[in-house]
Amino acid sequence: MKTALIFDLDGTLIDTPQGIVDTFIATLESMNVTIPEHVDIRATIGMPLEKAFTRFLGQDADEELVKFAVGQYQILFKYIVLPRAVELTFAGVEDGLIALKKQGYVLAVATSKVYKSAEALLKAARLYEHFDLVVGADQVTNPKPHPEMGHLVMRLLDVTPDQSIMVGDTTHDLFMASDAGMRSIAVTYGIHDLATLEAAKPTWIRDSFEEVVHCIRTATKDTIAAEFIEG
Repeated sequence: MKTALIFDLDGTLIDTPQGIVDTFIATLESMNVTIPEHVDIRATIGMPLEKAFTRFLGQDADEELVKFAVGQYQILFKYIVLPRAVELTFAGVEDGLIALKKQGYVLAVATSKVYKSAEALLKAARLYEHFDLVVGADQVTNPKPHPEMGHLVMRLLDVTPDQSIMVGDTTHDLFMASDAGMRSIAVTYGIHDLATLEAAKPTWIRDSFEEVVHCIRTATKDTIAAEFIEG
């Protein structure tokens, strides 16, 4: 029985939050719009861009100004964040992914980014090749924290909830996992603080990616061992 590991992207694999804030500021400055406080911008990380800009611009997601802001953001992100993707990758992530892949785990990304943006960031960070599947917010009708993305990933990977573990740094990830029936690992080094993460009742909480890898191995050792024996 295979085990699928589903990772959030921003704040879980790559330390992009400050770059995201900088890109939001650059986007709004280019539009001559009042700049929100940094803490307010950080609070939107994990949401689809349309929802975040709806909050900042006070308009509906289908308004032209919001659509323009999203397009401007995506252009600026390429210049502000992508060149730094390798150095922004959290310690232990690349080695951890390689090790998990070698041990037979199926690896996926489920992100609030649109697919093309997620693909570009993962390729810039030299992580894309390690994943069997990448799903972005534009591939579902209801993004995180709705469980639709979790259900889609499981369907495409042909796994059940008890074969799946979600790893993320926000309650958006954890609520999606819970409502989809998955176990989850909350990481404390990303966007949401410990108290906020605890309120979402993840299965486990870990402080580094190395600890995440160890947690996964411990939680699934019986399953993996059985697979090797059967193989």
